[in-house]
Amino acid sequence: MATGTGSKKSSGASKKSSSAPRAAAPKRMSADDAATKALGHLAELTGRDTEGVTGLERTEEGWKVTVEVVELRRVPTTTDVLALYEVDVDGHGDLQGYRRLRRYARGETTQE
Repeated sequence: MATGTGSKKSSGASKKSSSAPRAAAPKRMSADDAATKALGHLAELTGRDTEGVTGLERTEEGWKVTVEVVELRRVPTTTDVLALYEVDVDGHGDLQGYRRLRRYARGETTQE
């Protein structure tokens, strides 16, 4: 019967470690905060009322938020003209850009 020499690693073996402490990773903005920031930026820039967030996606740089906006109020309200905007905010909530994707009547239903 052969005896195993050196088949077990000693518990006292040292591992390489860096001498400098690791910096804490910066906290990423939450989805709720990103959506709130995007709504505020868009309302301020366009001067129009936002209806709400219809989409939210994390990106490498921050967040891409899709927002519905009232572009033109009409009577009856089912004929209001709405628009869908895409707003990009970075990880701190700062505006990186926005664009209108499409316009449509409130009562319009489409299949996408």
